[in-house]
Amino acid sequence: MPGGRSSHKNMGKLAQQLLFSEALPTAAQTSAAHQEMADPAQEPTMDRILQEISAVGRRLEGMDSAMVSMAAETKNICTEIASFQARVLGLEQ
Repeated sequence: MPGGRSSHKNMGKLAQQLLFSEALPTAAQTSAAHQEMADPAQEPTMDRILQEISAVGRRLEGMDSAMVSMAAETKNICTEIASFQARVLGLEQ
């Protein structure tokens, strides 16, 4: 049986990584961004905006790879379920 219980554990770990990844800003980052926006003297420069966009892009790439891994684990789990179901149906006949 491919995967077994370790598949379920891996899926949980991947989900946690996705949920708690750096893709979401921390409270301190959000607070700092709000303070920056409130201070008209701290107008963001084009360089700063581009850096922020690049940082978000890198975080999204990380989330994307985590989603691909989760999809692979989901496929393994579905394969296990189908295999189990086939064995059960074979026993019932």
